[in-house]
Amino acid sequence: MPRQLHLNAFLMNTGHHEASWRLPESDPYAHVELSHYVHLARIAERGAFDSLFLADGPQLWGDLAQRPAGALEPLTLLTALATATEHIGLIATASTSYNSPYNLARRFASLDIISGGRAGWNIVTTAGTEAARNFGLDAEPAHAERYARAAEFLDVALKLWDSWEDDAIVADKAAGVWGDDRKIHPPRHRGTYFSVEGALNVPRSPQGYPLLVQAGSSGDGKVFAARYAEAVFTAQQTLADAQAFYADLKARTAAAGRDPGHVKVLPGIVPVIGSTEAEARAHERVLEDHIVYTHGVGRLESLLQLDPGTLELDAELPAVLPPEEAIEGAKSRYTLVVELARRERLTVRQLIGRLGGGRGHHTFAGTPEQVADTIETWFRQGAADGFNIMPAVLPSGLDAFVDHVVPILRTRGLLRTGYGPRTTLRERYGLPRPANQYVGPALATAST
Repeated sequence: MPRQLHLNAFLMNTGHHEASWRLPESDPYAHVELSHYVHLARIAERGAFDSLFLADGPQLWGDLAQRPAGALEPLTLLTALATATEHIGLIATASTSYNSPYNLARRFASLDIISGGRAGWNIVTTAGTEAARNFGLDAEPAHAERYARAAEFLDVALKLWDSWEDDAIVADKAAGVWGDDRKIHPPRHRGTYFSVEGALNVPRSPQGYPLLVQAGSSGDGKVFAARYAEAVFTAQQTLADAQAFYADLKARTAAAGRDPGHVKVLPGIVPVIGSTEAEARAHERVLEDHIVYTHGVGRLESLLQLDPGTLELDAELPAVLPPEEAIEGAKSRYTLVVELARRERLTVRQLIGRLGGGRGHHTFAGTPEQVADTIETWFRQGAADGFNIMPAVLPSGLDAFVDHVVPILRTRGLLRTGYGPRTTLRERYGLPRPANQYVGPALATAST
């Protein structure tokens, strides 16, 4: 079967553009309304997307004046969406820095069981002092330490998900035997960051464990992804940058002893779609006209670790900025933003406008054919296995993509016409059901 695209819908309240909530069509309360997310999930399912994704962080983000703030806890929300959908995968962000392996492994196993094998975990290490202070710390742990903790966290979670063999439940009513204790494997883990003794109190889930997703593009992030990730969400501004990231990650995955085909690279794109290019650019201008630039200045100074008042709206970034190695937060996003500003000689005002739509992801306005052309070029030229679709405005942007871009991709043979017989998220991503580490070979192999 010819290689086909994987599409993920990244759902963010009223849309990814920071001014989307100000449009007449937008509901500024939608970020806490279940019906809004059910509607979005069903649109994505109509387009036969592989999955949808919810970002998250254990802190109140940004300036409350800027855009809708706060969010429903993603695993709780996705459990509700599991009952409102039939096919689409359900990916939640959860932090390894501010959770415990046992509780989080249990919650993801529960979602996988409830959804019939559609759960995915976007593994993050959580940068930022604000989050750290919500958990009794004065400052965020160092970048390398966060990834070391994440690696041990995931190793423990894998032990917990494997702590039940698939056939541990006997259910022999005549003999009075419900389960086989010999097929339970307590982790008895003692490590640097965690001590976890007992087996999970949830049976092994339909997928074995959830699809493992990762979004860091720093050096530490790529090492972690090569070892564990099965899908990678990444932000790339140009085709050349995306090709370089793709080749590097695939090579690292092979060097780690894994099949490079078992890690799917999905760059984020923020398409603003119009029936003509002029109409699309008009939509884009409306959004840009609604940006409150004073909000963006503070956010940019925080990202670049500059003192408040350093940046001037109509000047370029200062010639001297902190080096990437001094950044303990979002290293890869810092580099992307600085390189974008330097490459295009953008003023701070222009840079905020560019970041307002997708926070560094590839943002562009065009017709459905132009959007499909960009997707096809990146897909065929070694830059992507699929895309993280990030509509600037929701629900209209997702509707437009499904109604006008998806049919073009299908006509070109790049996207399936429906879900078919594959039922789990892993199967849709062409991945095997993982072997239980306490038993042996996997019971199923990936479809091609």
